[in-house]
Amino acid sequence: MNPSRRTFIKQAGTVSLLLTVPPFWSQASVMTSSLPRKSPESQGVSSKGIRDFLAAIKESGLEWHSFMLLRHGNVVAEGWWKPFDANYKHTLYSLSKSFTSTAIGFLVKEGKITVEDKVISFFPGDTPASPSENLKAMKIKHLLTMNTGHDVDTMPKLREMSNQSWVKTFLDQPVLHEPSTHFLYNTGATYMLGAIVHKVTGQNLDKYLAPRLFEPLGIEGYDWETSPQGLNTAGFGLRVKTEDIAKFGQFYLQKGKWNGKQLLPESWIEEATKKQTTSNKGDSDWSQGYGYQFWRCKPGFYRGDGAFGQFCMVMPEQDAILVMTSESWDLQKTMNVAYQTLLPAMSNPALPENSTDLSALSNDIKSLSLTTPKGSITSPLASNYMNKAFQIEANPYGIREMNFYFDKDYCILTLTSAVGVDKLRFGWQSWLINEGATRNLFPVPNRTHMPSKIAGTATWTNDNTLQLNEKFVEAIHGDKLNCVFDGNKVTISFLNSVSENTKTSPEKRESLVGVVKKV
Repeated sequence: MNPSRRTFIKQAGTVSLLLTVPPFWSQASVMTSSLPRKSPESQGVSSKGIRDFLAAIKESGLEWHSFMLLRHGNVVAEGWWKPFDANYKHTLYSLSKSFTSTAIGFLVKEGKITVEDKVISFFPGDTPASPSENLKAMKIKHLLTMNTGHDVDTMPKLREMSNQSWVKTFLDQPVLHEPSTHFLYNTGATYMLGAIVHKVTGQNLDKYLAPRLFEPLGIEGYDWETSPQGLNTAGFGLRVKTEDIAKFGQFYLQKGKWNGKQLLPESWIEEATKKQTTSNKGDSDWSQGYGYQFWRCKPGFYRGDGAFGQFCMVMPEQDAILVMTSESWDLQKTMNVAYQTLLPAMSNPALPENSTDLSALSNDIKSLSLTTPKGSITSPLASNYMNKAFQIEANPYGIREMNFYFDKDYCILTLTSAVGVDKLRFGWQSWLINEGATRNLFPVPNRTHMPSKIAGTATWTNDNTLQLNEKFVEAIHGDKLNCVFDGNKVTISFLNSVSENTKTSPEKRESLVGVVKKV
């Protein structure tokens, strides 16, 4: 991940690999709400090559949540690392930007704006009294191509200035460079694109895109974070399912056509995905140029791209789409794994069906799972704390009381606060899903926490230390609760997955301390 993006962000698996071939689909454009499935070989993809991809993922040491590979408009392989699931939406981070760019494309198609329109023309009430020449010169195209002229990403300042609108704060920031002369990845610029959509249509991005993109493609159950002013955050915060991302990619691969209907002009797709500007220095996948909220890739295709490894790779030459979701700490390595294994696995003619490789691939996919900590599923001291009520000292989370219940298959952590009673279940050294969207009871400061199903796993690391691991399966990240019992006292410390795996975001949350209540 390049530095400017770091500033912004400051595994039996549920699977489906269709071994039977459905009726022949002559063109991808006839697809309905669910993408057709066919065997890899029938679409010119080697099952062994996909197995190599999965093996390389395991060897990489990085965390994947899902993948879906399409060829000629057909899903040829897909998998989810348990506890993630095909039915769960997933946070996209900056992959959301590509959806926002698409909304701008629809506005242009409808004749409501052009990319040459000046940004301040939409916001006369929020523009400074004496705007700089550079601000006055800023166009929608500069927002789309990250060439606004700012020297730093404006999003941190937007979040910081809670006393005024994000639009006004953006327009108040110094524009030190002439627009179009200085590339800087700027999530605030994408927010302004969403604000323009709202200003022109009176609708948020999600509502505006519903009849134009989401409904035609059969994308349902999505949500999108909002700013304090109620506008979609635009540059991040969209949550959709893995297959929805694949549909979005296929829509672009088909140059704006779906079910035989041209939803977006082919000319817009070409403009949005070609190199519009140079990007970052160096020779990485962030140095290949940038379009309208799409990155160019080293192998010559393009992608939508979100922090921690949310990818929608569109490969016109291969007539393929690759979707990957993950919590990755090395995005270039994540992409290289795909480049080095899946690209060589594709050929133009169909391949002979290979039942041996296909069966082996199916077994590989069925075994996909995130690792779970392994200690012991029992402790000789567990009975001392079974169903004991712990009175919790004053804490920033509002937790007043805590209770532990130990079953042979799982344990339950019950937390009582002024809001009510929350119960979280943890499988012993296996993932257990807590049904229903759950709030994060121990939020990480300066991070938006959308409600998510929580998967839990537990293990005793020694006789008096219970480790509880959570994974927010409709988001990305995870949390570790280390519960140390000492006599009639328990202390719980926290370690979120970002802090555990990076050096730039140290864990700052206070520990919980409780004492067994006297009867």
